[in-house]
Amino acid sequence: MMAGEIFVLAEHRMSELRDVTFEMLTKGHELAGQLSTQLTAVLLGKDVGGMARELAKWAHKVIYVEGDALKDFNADVYQAVLAELIRERKPALVMIGHTSYGVDVAPSLAVQLGVPIATDCIDLCFEDGQLCVVRQLYGGKVNARARLKKADTYIVTVRQAAFQPGEYGPLNGQVERVECPVKEPPAERKFVEIITPPPGEVDITAADIIVAVGRGIRDKENLPMIEELAKLLGGVVACSRPIVDKGWLPKDRQVGSSGKTVKPKLYLAIGISGAFQHVVGMKDSELIIAINKDPKAPIFRFSDYGIVDDLFKVVPELIKQLEEIKGEA
Repeated sequence: MMAGEIFVLAEHRMSELRDVTFEMLTKGHELAGQLSTQLTAVLLGKDVGGMARELAKWAHKVIYVEGDALKDFNADVYQAVLAELIRERKPALVMIGHTSYGVDVAPSLAVQLGVPIATDCIDLCFEDGQLCVVRQLYGGKVNARARLKKADTYIVTVRQAAFQPGEYGPLNGQVERVECPVKEPPAERKFVEIITPPPGEVDITAADIIVAVGRGIRDKENLPMIEELAKLLGGVVACSRPIVDKGWLPKDRQVGSSGKTVKPKLYLAIGISGAFQHVVGMKDSELIIAINKDPKAPIFRFSDYGIVDDLFKVVPELIKQLEEIKGEA
């Protein structure tokens, strides 16, 4: 008998599907093949038919639940809708992003349904009908593999950037619309507003090019040099934790286990030693280039290219070369 389907909760904000959705769908497709079952994307919202059609390229089936109560994110409403769907469909696995939305919904949903849950997972597989997960402990120093107790349904939250979105061909999945069983959000919890970064601020998780700096920069007065390089490359400036601890850059620029996870097309690490706390936040970047005068710096183990030299010699030369190239263009 075919196992229950794989549910992936599609996350969207401001009418756009988030990257973590496609990352989970890619892993969900692999797991569905392992169980010889179907991959189903679950989409909650209002006027989300367009997103449902986009998801149909990635899943065998899309269930989208529409209603006024789902116009804005509300964890209580999401939980009520998901609980009803899970009871009715009995999926083998429900994948939810380990995001501010996901961590607000998943744990209480698991308690309500009485099913096993694992959070912040970086890998998943089934063995003999039981779910096995990989999670990081001690700030990323240890990858722990755990087997959850046998159950008909499991819930997991998946770390952003844990999986790369893959290309396995459009599935042209069936789209099913369901009316929201909740007519209005509960009075004790309501959506107020989405607060976006002020003009001039940057979201490093959305950047294609990141120029990151570490303690090797020595002094705050040297940061304008890094900012100039980032500007010439069309990128943004990020940093490791010591720079934030010193107050040289704001917390929202920090990459790592206690900061943000990024996966740009280019990650240029300047004066960063490569401690594991930092590496877990950028290791999935498409191209990593490191500049460090210490040839034994751990960052080089994760880099595609490395420059062993003093950053105060290399960066000015890079700026000079880029200015010349731009001047000739």
